[in-house]
Amino acid sequence: MSIVYTFDHPLIQHKLSILRDEKTGAKEFRELISEIAALMCYEATRDLPMEDAEVYTPVAPAKVRRLAGKKLAVVPILRAGLGMVEGVLSIIPSAKVGHIGLYRDPETLEPVEYYCKMPPDISERDVYIVDPMLATGGSAVAAIKVLREEHGVQRIRLMCIIAAPEGIAAVREAYPDVDIYAAAEDECLNEHGYIVPGLGDAGDRIFGTK
Repeated sequence: MSIVYTFDHPLIQHKLSILRDEKTGAKEFRELISEIAALMCYEATRDLPMEDAEVYTPVAPAKVRRLAGKKLAVVPILRAGLGMVEGVLSIIPSAKVGHIGLYRDPETLEPVEYYCKMPPDISERDVYIVDPMLATGGSAVAAIKVLREEHGVQRIRLMCIIAAPEGIAAVREAYPDVDIYAAAEDECLNEHGYIVPGLGDAGDRIFGTK
């Protein structure tokens, strides 16, 4: 069964407290989303393979360890996932970026795909799907399905800022090998499919469209 990792780091929790506040404006909200994503990325990449190497400092040779050429990619679920990309790329700048466009039908709460563009070698990469909110889990499951069935990606991890128990359960049931990283696991979903207490509509708050 997949690992569900929630972060208790003081910096993440402090930034999350400001992120949740309804008085936080779009500019600061965007900055916080990016900063939290960068901090989370440290843990989500903790087990990347390493190799021994040797370099020459200005003083003497030094034995060092570096990444073993692992190919990585970050795939935001549009549109809110875009807010996390810059933070992830600040930590792993060599990662390629794909995009999956999904929106949740307001009546059925089911995801509807409207866009998908991936790097040509996406099947060779470890992929980090990013989306600030894991609510029903429908969009995450749909995104994983697209990557697995249409693009042949096997190694996938999911990074979100806030997760609901319902969303975590949905992802684990559909794809028990996909690890989930979240800054917080909240109480539940309300009757409209929003996370409680959550932080509202992440896309609207990132782009100032509400």
